[in-house]
Amino acid sequence: MWEEILHVLWHAVLDSLKVFPFLFLMYVLIEILEHRTNITKNENILRGKLAPLIGAAAGIIPQCGFSVMAAKLYDKKLIRTGALLAVFFATSDEAIVLLLSSGSGRAALSVMPLIAVLFAVAVGAGYLCNALLRNEKLAELAEGEEIHGTPCGHDHEKDSAVRRYLLHPLTHALEIFAYVLAVNIAFGFAVHYAEAAITSFLQSSYWYQPLIAAAVGLIPNCAASVLVAQTYALGHLSFAGLVAGLCTNAGLGLVILFKNVKQWKRNLLLVAVLYAAGILVGYAAAGVTALFGI
Repeated sequence: MWEEILHVLWHAVLDSLKVFPFLFLMYVLIEILEHRTNITKNENILRGKLAPLIGAAAGIIPQCGFSVMAAKLYDKKLIRTGALLAVFFATSDEAIVLLLSSGSGRAALSVMPLIAVLFAVAVGAGYLCNALLRNEKLAELAEGEEIHGTPCGHDHEKDSAVRRYLLHPLTHALEIFAYVLAVNIAFGFAVHYAEAAITSFLQSSYWYQPLIAAAVGLIPNCAASVLVAQTYALGHLSFAGLVAGLCTNAGLGLVILFKNVKQWKRNLLLVAVLYAAGILVGYAAAGVTALFGI
């Protein structure tokens, strides 16, 4: 018995360690991109007619800083609802990094279709919402006021180059490694002791996966995107479930919104819109994949 347990644990650790170097490299690159472009420090970027398009493009970048900034701007009524939704729908937190780093060919090949779907949904939802709420009133940023959306809510501006480009990516990679290891251990034991039951459940629950994945994606923590992406990389989640889960995943943006308890009705409505859209897109993806046998 103990030999079997150690065998499962050992393979889970090995599989997770294979991902770690790629995670670290990706987070170094993201940190460089974030610092060089200052994309989360331009509070005017989401106020124009191109806001949904720009918001969707920025949200695709695998970092949660832009969703944080968008939520802060929206809470102060400095951007329209369509711009916020465009950012939220496009944001997938850690998922793209993990899919590229997983070592799974299936996962890596899914990145471009996934980005295309998230981008299309984000742009479409953003412009549709702005059209429906064309009379939405906006406020103005107070003189001298600045709103920043730093990666994952941490301010790295005063950090040294070593901390910014080495320690922070290393810490972030270790955090995601821990989540990946936990998922690998859980599925390792599940497959080892109940492979037939799991296979049967996944086959019978194919059309329910978007419902479950979309709910998981709403959890405002990087563990949610890791769980969805890693479950897909391991072959236990359909592409439809992946799309549904990441459509609803808005990083830490929802946390920022729910800090304003006076706007709880607005916040719950936004969550409902995210969940409903995630399910709709997930089932659309399921229909397309079933139709063409992908």
